[in-house]
Amino acid sequence: MESREQELVRRILNGDAEKFYELIRPFERRVYAAAFAILRNEADAEDVAQEAILKAFANLRQFRAEARFSTWLIQITVNEARMRLRRSHPEVMEPIGEHEDGEGAYLPREFPDWREVPSEALERKEVRELLLEALAALGNKYREVFVLRDVQHLSIEEVSQTLGISTASVKTRLLRARLMLRDLLAPKLAAGWFSRVPFRKGDKPW
Repeated sequence: MESREQELVRRILNGDAEKFYELIRPFERRVYAAAFAILRNEADAEDVAQEAILKAFANLRQFRAEARFSTWLIQITVNEARMRLRRSHPEVMEPIGEHEDGEGAYLPREFPDWREVPSEALERKEVRELLLEALAALGNKYREVFVLRDVQHLSIEEVSQTLGISTASVKTRLLRARLMLRDLLAPKLAAGWFSRVPFRKGDKPW
């Protein structure tokens, strides 16, 4: 049975171009978030988001229904953002973690009193700002994987396809991104913002 997404794609390809906005509307915020994660500039992210959506419309016939439309759209966005970054800032210094050999080892700091950040704390403006600051400090390859997997909720396989890397590399980079974020955030978060539930393996404090 044809899904709603497939129906919209079919109708657009058959000439009903107005349905394209209905198709991309649920993903607009995700497209912007993916662009911003790479570019870290609101204006550039907005431009890239628009460019990615226009490119998706222009190349819709290349979309293959075996993948989710959102995954295909995010892949276009990531590619557009990377090209914008290379064109605009070829001289920019890469952040921490970017010059390791391959997937070189990352040794996390020890925080014996680390606690999981409760969901209500993430609603606070201060915590969101700290998270954005910490994300900006990560190398691009770690930030991209973290945003696609933990913010965009793509599967490991979809992140692998989007970034053109192996699933093993996705898992390695994701683990290290989480550890680096923990190390960056833990000293800055006031003890009162943490719950009494100990941080356990597999928990994500973001």
